Formats: sequence, structure tokens, C-alpha cells
Amino acid sequence: MEKLLTLTCCFALALIAGAAQQDNDQNQQNKKKGGGGGGNPPPQKPVTTAPAKVHGGQHYNANTNLQGQGMGQQHFKQKNAFSGQTNATTNLNSSKSNKFNKQFNQQTNVSGNAASTKFGKGKFGQAKMGGGQGMKFQKQHFNLQTNNKQVVINKYKTVTFNQNFKIAGAQNWHGPQYAVFVNYHPAWHDAWWWNWHYGNHVVFIFGGWYYWDNSYWYPAWGYAPDSVYVWDGPIYASNPADDPAQVVANVQSALQQQGYYQGDVDGVLGPQTRAALAEYQSAQGLEPTGAVDEPTLETLGMA
Repeated sequence: MEKLLTLTCCFALALIAGAAQQDNDQNQQNKKKGGGGGGNPPPQKPVTTAPAKVHGGQHYNANTNLQGQGMGQQHFKQKNAFSGQTNATTNLNSSKSNKFNKQFNQQTNVSGNAASTKFGKGKFGQAKMGGGQGMKFQKQHFNLQTNNKQVVINKYKTVTFNQNFKIAGAQNWHGPQYAVFVNYHPAWHDAWWWNWHYGNHVVFIFGGWYYWDNSYWYPAWGYAPDSVYVWDGPIYASNPADDPAQVVANVQSALQQQGYYQGDVDGVLGPQTRAALAEYQSAQGLEPTGAVDEPTLETLGMA
């Protein structure tokens, strides 16, 4: 009996020793193959990241997720589209200005009333800087050579006296503020008559004599035989202290600031100034008189 127990124990120990040896051999094989087990894990292969790209002056990573990448591309497309639109608008405005200048240069002798001229009314006015309603321009005093007759003769085409003259298109202007243009007709009197009726409200401007009556300056035809005029019609001025040259110069300056007028601020209501006035008036929804009238000065904040 004791021998049987001894043999059984020896046999069990042999089985245990064999199993341990087998496990040890298996671990050795796994280590040689670089497998797991109780050792350190094998080194991981480094993950390469695509270099950051530059698009539209901004950096973004090519490995961003699909949603983020889509948003980024949309942003860049919108930005480029906006830039292109801005450039196109700038070029369009430039082309309009060039077209205006070319047309004006080809029409140096614009007759009487600028309302009959065609300088892209409405279209050109809308391309300007805006202004008009609610925009005030500070009146200023310009240093003009109003006593120099040659300033007008050398630069502009003058008009002659015609007792039957009527301002073209005035009959189509609606509103009581334009009645002065509808009813205007030139009057010829000598200096004595003008001084007797209008006293201190007679001034000499650029070779011509003007009288002030009921908020408007008019040519005093006949005051001096050699008088010259560029515009035969009323010029609005609510105060006789504002002579017609200063009124026109302030209007030219205001239109120049808004991009409607590209000429000199000289105080002469010449063809280019009248064309610019008509453009501005059309853009503001006023009658395109091409003249310095009360509604225009009110819109400019100068009335």
C-alpha cells in the first residue's frame, strides 16, 4: 500500500514538472517572435501627419475631420467669392467714371440746360458715395478771382441775351419751388434802373452783373454792355450775403466730395457743373434741373 501511494505521488509530480516545462518553452518561443506575454509591448510605428497647408493667408491641417474640413473649404470659397465681387465692383465704378469723363470731353459745348444732356442719369448717380438726405456740408468761403473776366472767357462758352429765352424743360418740373425757373425770362435794363430797384443787392461776378431778388440771383442784363454770362437763369441763395460765385463754389465742393464733379472749384456754373448737378439731382429723386435750386441746396444741407 505504501509503495502504491509513493508511485502515485511520483507520477503526479512528473506530470506537474512536464506541464511547467512546456509553459516555459512556449514563453521562450513567444519572446523570440516578438509576441505579448509579460514583456514590454513592441514599439509602435510613428504616424506621419501631413504638413499644414496655407490657403487664402490662413493655415489649416489636411488631417482635420471631414466636417471641419468642409466648413473650412466653404469659408475659403466664400472669402474668395467676396474678394472677387469687391474687385468687380471697383472696376465697374472706375469704368463708369471713365465713361462719364469721356462723354463730357466729347461734349464741351453743352447748351443752356444740363437736364437735356445724357450722362447716364440714375445709373451713374447710384454708383456714387451716397450723401444727400441727412448729410450736411459746412459752408466755407473760397478765394475766387471773381473780378477777373478772363477766367470765364478763356474757359467757358458764354451766352448771349435773348428776351424770348426760356429754360428748356422747366415746364416739366413739378412743384412750387421750380416756378421761378418756369417763369424766368431775361430782362434788359441800364445800370441806373438796376441800382434803383435792387440797391445794394447788385454784384459783379466774373465779368457779369447779378441782382438778388426773393432768394435768387439773376443776370442783370444791360447793367454793363460788355458783361459776360455762362448761365442765363436763377441761382438760389437764401441770403444775399452769399454771392452767386460762393454759392456755386460750395455746391461744386459738395458734389466733388461725393464723386459727382471732377472739375475745378471755381464758382462758375459751367456745363460740367450743371451736368454733375443733374446727375446728383436724379440720384436724389429731385427734378434734374442742372441748376442751383432750393431743393438741391436743402438736400445738401446748405439752404
